[in-house]
Formats: sequence, C-alpha cells, structure tokens
Amino acid sequence: MHTELVSEPGDSSCPNEDFASVGLPASGQGGSLVVLDGVTPPRSATGCLHSVPWFTARLGGALTELTVSLPDVPLAEALSRAISRTAAAHAGTCDLSHPRTPQATVAVARWSGDAVEYLVLSDCALLLQAPDGTVTPVLDDRLARLPRALLASDAIVDTRVRNKEGGFFTAAADPAVAERAVTGSLPRDRVRALAGLSDGAARWAEMFREGDWTDLFTLVRDEGARALVRRVRERERADRDSRTFLGRGKTHDDATVVFARL
Repeated sequence: MHTELVSEPGDSSCPNEDFASVGLPASGQGGSLVVLDGVTPPRSATGCLHSVPWFTARLGGALTELTVSLPDVPLAEALSRAISRTAAAHAGTCDLSHPRTPQATVAVARWSGDAVEYLVLSDCALLLQAPDGTVTPVLDDRLARLPRALLASDAIVDTRVRNKEGGFFTAAADPAVAERAVTGSLPRDRVRALAGLSDGAARWAEMFREGDWTDLFTLVRDEGARALVRRVRERERADRDSRTFLGRGKTHDDATVVFARL
C-alpha cells in the first residue's frame, strides 16, 4: 500500500477550504480516501456563524471515521450520517435552511480485500486504474450539464439550481442529499490504484485540456501529486490576463490530490 496526499490553497492569504484524508484501519485490512471541496460562498450572508473550513473539517473528519469504523455501512449511508453529525454540531446557532449554509462537494473511495466502493457528489472526481492500465473516471456531471451563463449570472439564480431537482447537489445540512451521489463498487482485483481530486486539481484536464484523465493519472502516478498541482498553477498564471479558460471563475483554486496504490 502506498498513499500520497497534497492539498494547496489557491491563495496563501486565505484558508484552504478543501479537506483530504486517508483512513487505514488498525486491522491493516482495507482503507479509505476522502476529498471534500468546500463551496466558497458569496459575500452576502450564509445564515451560519462558521466558516467553510470549519464545515469541511467536521464533515470530512466524520466521514473518514465512519468509512473506516463502519465498513459494512454503504458509502451513501456513511455520508448521510456524517452530514447529520455535522449539522447537529451547529444547528443550535445557525440557520441550516439557508441555501448558502456551508457545503462541499465530495469524493470517497473505500477498499477491502474483496471490493472497491466509490461515491462522488458534484464536481470532485475519482479516477480508478485497472490492472491493464485503463483509467476510468467516476464523475457527477449534473453541474457540468447546466448552462454556464446560468451559474455565472448571480447568486440568486445559483440558489435556484443548487440542491434542487433538475440542478445539482452538494453536501450541506440535509442528509438525504447523499442518495443523489454517484455510487458503485468493483471487485478489488479490478482496481490497481486510484486518485481523488478536488475540481481545483482536476482543472489540468477539465479546464485547461492539457491531457485526458489517463494522462492526468499517469502524471500523478509517475511524478507525484505535487507535480499535478504545480502544473495547474503554471496554467493558471499563464491564463491570468487573457482568462481564455477561466472566464468569470477564480484565477487560482484550492487544489487537492489523494493517490493510493492498492
């Protein structure tokens, strides 16, 4: 077993809103990886006293613990319980019904001697490499299918499609959203290695088109997770003025990569 984790804020003056972990149970059998990408709220009120990093740390911590301590509980149920636990931690002080309450996108994988399970919610990504080298991306493409003009217009429009039927879903305060995640499993012998990415790291393939998912996975496997983040930063800086790719998005985004060779 070999694992590697890199997480870098998009702006050194701001806290990293991503969360990442690798859970290896004391039994030595199996393990899990978790990647959360905190959703940066607009400057307007969110109804919550807490920051996005506060939320992702608690949700990610709960999800890591549950995926390891309850190996027989499906990942969607583990996410649901983690959301409930996190919501309970601030329900008494915050308005969790606010559409901009702290939230995150999610990628989780868990492996045992028999299977590799996966879960993806919104725009985090999970890449699975087979023994023959084939790389299969696990993606939740509901956000990508929405018109970009709709999401870029204003925060009010965004709240009309966020966590709504016909829109896209993120982990916030409603545990039922876990049932919206893309989930599945494969026999353990069909997965040799895997990688979880926040969308800031996935930009190398999804936004800048420097290569496909197989190219991205090969870069991480051969040169390391930090090499991918470095390449993303180089492309972001090159595009800072022309904004050919970034449009109205952030110049730099938090970037997180977790790699595991089983």
